[in-house]
Amino acid sequence: MTTATPTRALLDAIAGGVRTVELGQPLFTGMPCSPNHPGFRMTLIRRHGDMVRADGGSASNEMIVTGGHVGTHVDALSHVSHEGCLHGGVDAAEAQVGGVHREHGAETIPPMITRGVLLDVAAARGVDVLEPGEAVTAADLAAAGPEPGPGDVAVIRTGWARHFGTAATYLGQADGVPGVDESGAAWLAERGVVAAGSDTTAFELIPPGAGHAVLPVHRILLVENGIHIIEHLALEDASAEGLTEFVFVMAPLRIVGGTGSPVRPVAVLA
Repeated sequence: MTTATPTRALLDAIAGGVRTVELGQPLFTGMPCSPNHPGFRMTLIRRHGDMVRADGGSASNEMIVTGGHVGTHVDALSHVSHEGCLHGGVDAAEAQVGGVHREHGAETIPPMITRGVLLDVAAARGVDVLEPGEAVTAADLAAAGPEPGPGDVAVIRTGWARHFGTAATYLGQADGVPGVDESGAAWLAERGVVAAGSDTTAFELIPPGAGHAVLPVHRILLVENGIHIIEHLALEDASAEGLTEFVFVMAPLRIVGGTGSPVRPVAVLA
């Protein structure tokens, strides 16, 4: 007889049937990238047939060059400082001596297996995509889906991922990008989420022509409240399926001293 254990119970639940919905964008050369960060590049450096072993076998491999804030990624708490300090009052200049962040590096971002909620602001407003430079307020978040709680991950859909294939529109340098404003950031912080993400390049509101001149939402979440930010999410499939809450699964890379990590988040459903 097999003894029941928590592990066995979890495996039995999985065997009973679960499905996943992708929440991240694919990584490809030429995808949209903030001008503040080096872009993603991938190329094959060995092709099949470049070298053939005596038994007829061959292998192919690639070289990948990317910034830590390119494609779907999560911000470490070392990513933003305010008045010289990182989260918790850590001296930012001192923490980065030696070319890596000795505190709040990307290796400290926890794996996240927790309740996720989709706050579908575009759907709540009855539109496919929010307008460029349109604010997502606390009232918008409260009306857009289940209320997140302590330890949850809130993912916010503006519909902007529909522009991912058109870099100039998606990055919004001229016309702006919709996103969470300061009231929305405070609303998320008050609910104690461990992370919040959206389907845009900067998560927060980017007014027309402003670029990333100031990023108050990053200050509120990362510096003041220790809440991780996930950017470049792909939420169209989740919206089309009518997801509201789910098991959110995401494992950042343990990049020692880094300021962010590429991720592949998924929604898990029974």
